[in-house]
Amino acid sequence: MKLFLKKDISNLGDLGDVVDVKSGFARNYLIPYGFAVEVGQANLHWIEAQKRRLEKHEKQRLDGLKALAESVDGASCTLIARATEEGHLFGSVTTQSIADQLAADGVELDAECLDLESPIKELGIYNLVAKIHPDVESTIKVWVVKADDDASDNPERIDDES
Repeated sequence: MKLFLKKDISNLGDLGDVVDVKSGFARNYLIPYGFAVEVGQANLHWIEAQKRRLEKHEKQRLDGLKALAESVDGASCTLIARATEEGHLFGSVTTQSIADQLAADGVELDAECLDLESPIKELGIYNLVAKIHPDVESTIKVWVVKADDDASDNPERIDDES
């Protein structure tokens, strides 16, 4: 069954693509959830108009994301965490804690954009890749430093997040 995709679907196609899928997948998932419409003679002109409109909209969106990536590129944040004398954290630093600290510093990014292979469990300096779009990436520097023992009221602390 040939379908016109109204949204990006991973492992299937991008917005505006015409793809061939099994009819059950189309009728039970893609069409009811509004991810695609069936290609036919009746809606061929509508599909072409939608494709032109979507390409224009996607270009504007991509330009906006590139501007965001340029503003985010090179940003850094410092996270204060409890750690042992050897530098092992009692908890861990996750993408959500990094996104929260970046937001506090004025950089708005979703935690899903940050590419972290595994949670950070040691003190140090880490370079993270922010994948804002499949074609747009930025680099962010994260400093994880040891908390002072007397700084128990610090709001930036990370306590036993797993």
